[in-house]
Amino acid sequence: MDAPTPTPSPIDTPQLQSALTDLFAPWVQALGLEVHAHEPDAVTLRLPVTDALARTGGMLCGQAMMAAADTAMVLALIRHFGTFRPCTTVQMATSFLKPLSGQDALVQARVLRAGKSLAFGEIDVRGAQDGRSVARATTTYALL
Repeated sequence: MDAPTPTPSPIDTPQLQSALTDLFAPWVQALGLEVHAHEPDAVTLRLPVTDALARTGGMLCGQAMMAAADTAMVLALIRHFGTFRPCTTVQMATSFLKPLSGQDALVQARVLRAGKSLAFGEIDVRGAQDGRSVARATTTYALL
């Protein structure tokens, strides 16, 4: 009789926060992302709006939102699998709905499906104060 496959222990907030410094490049760390919330297949990060990430008029730049979205999805995959699995972004399609200024962003990434070699997800970027969506993304990752 085969032994049962062990269930990975749940990943907690400190482990997810540590992954931000342990797994990502220094320029991603410079975004100042913080784990805001998580559930079995989703992670929400807070992206603070700083002068370094703002465009004219204090609007959060799209490049920062996309980097935060990609990072949040990797953490959502860690939460989904219960451990880090090497992966790489295959596709990311982003729609910017409206500018974000005067408030931090909340970046919620959700795993839609994860198989043996591919994972699919969606990300919602919204204002931390008003909760209004400012960008949506869909992603595909190769699991290595």
